[in-house]
Amino acid sequence: MTGARRSIAFRLIAAVLLVELASAVLVIALSWGYERHAHFRAFDVMLRGRADSVLGAVQDAEDAADNVMLDKADLHLPADDIYEVWDESGRLLGRTSNWPGTGGTIPMPPRDGYSRMIVNQRHYRVLRLRGSRIVDPDERGGGKLRQVTVLYGAPTRHLWHAIVGTVEVYAAGSLLLLFVTGPLIAWLLHRGLQPLRQLAALAGRVTVDDWQFSPPASAHTTPELAPLTHALESALQRLERAFTQQRTFVSDAAHELKTAVAVVKSSLQLLVLKPRTAEEYRHGLERCLADTGRLEDLVAKMLTLARVESGAAAAALPARSDINHCVRQTAAQLSTIAAQRGVRMSLPEQDALLPVALTAEDCSLLVSNLLLNALQHSPAGSTAAIRLASTGSTAELVVEDRGEGIDPAALPHVFDRFYRGDPSRARATGGTGLGLAICKGIVEKAGGSIAIASVPGQSTTVTVSLPTA
Repeated sequence: MTGARRSIAFRLIAAVLLVELASAVLVIALSWGYERHAHFRAFDVMLRGRADSVLGAVQDAEDAADNVMLDKADLHLPADDIYEVWDESGRLLGRTSNWPGTGGTIPMPPRDGYSRMIVNQRHYRVLRLRGSRIVDPDERGGGKLRQVTVLYGAPTRHLWHAIVGTVEVYAAGSLLLLFVTGPLIAWLLHRGLQPLRQLAALAGRVTVDDWQFSPPASAHTTPELAPLTHALESALQRLERAFTQQRTFVSDAAHELKTAVAVVKSSLQLLVLKPRTAEEYRHGLERCLADTGRLEDLVAKMLTLARVESGAAAAALPARSDINHCVRQTAAQLSTIAAQRGVRMSLPEQDALLPVALTAEDCSLLVSNLLLNALQHSPAGSTAAIRLASTGSTAELVVEDRGEGIDPAALPHVFDRFYRGDPSRARATGGTGLGLAICKGIVEKAGGSIAIASVPGQSTTVTVSLPTA
């Protein structure tokens, strides 16, 4: 029951039934008010007619004082009704036989019109009506005018029974409608939510080994389900790419580490294969040390790539750095390498501030990877050029070398992890195949783009676009 209460279907059914119940209560209240008004209005008209009949029965008494009298001969009124008639002097002209008490009277209403009273422990609706009668109209002056007051009442018990009976019919109809529509609404909602359950079942079948998610066409065409369907598809596609990327990274890393460890192991095995001189041992250990250094560099770059692709940059560091300053600082750090290789560096002429949306660490890593790559692939006597440009919201970094270029078949793969266009150069240049992958991760994390254009045998140009900070 707890699960049903928390379900959307249960809450929707409960909400609809509560609305129907509230509507039924409102209908009953309105019907009560309407029926009461209509019945009492008709009752008052009837009461006025009967009071007028009593007033019409007041006749000339044919006495010397020109009084009036009540002639009951032609009065045919219900036995439960009560009335009494008074003249203007307060003389009682007549009353019904069932008038309460002996020779007494009921409290006179404070004003003319309708009022409620309890007579003989019964509820009555009483009308106080003032009228006039003319005595001896044939005499000079048109006769004498006599004022008469009629107090007429009728019991309201049957009236209330009629009102309650009518309202009970409305209430019974509303409750019957509620009980009939309740199961129908539950069935309709259960059927209406079936596509959502199907969507959830399909999403539940997705695993790390099976990413197949094929929602029905109705999930795309239903306005309420279309956003959820698109969100699920996008989320699963991103997850699939992330898992595939992780698996590829682990596989490639394992292969690269296995190769690097195998190189170190082979060097050590070569040393212990036979007795050697101290000089041979020294050269062998130096070779092992160099191989270990490459292994350490590979692990460091793998960790850097994992950090960049996961977006786990230091939250305390602001994503803002001056790329112009970063270029000059990196060029100064790599000047020794450039001198050893006989490669000149051409730096931007301007020294203006050019902030980009990168941390200082990522900015230095990006520039150093690109510039070091250019220096390693530039022949002696050539120039590696770095240019900077700004278009307001975007900063552009261009690194160009005059090296051997990149084979067109290899160009689409240069940003792949551990990819080397010429594997034989890895030992010579110290390359791991992760530099450009790290650069791409840094740039995309900042919301920028990176592209490479190359002319084999002539030049290679890397263009980076970064949002300015």
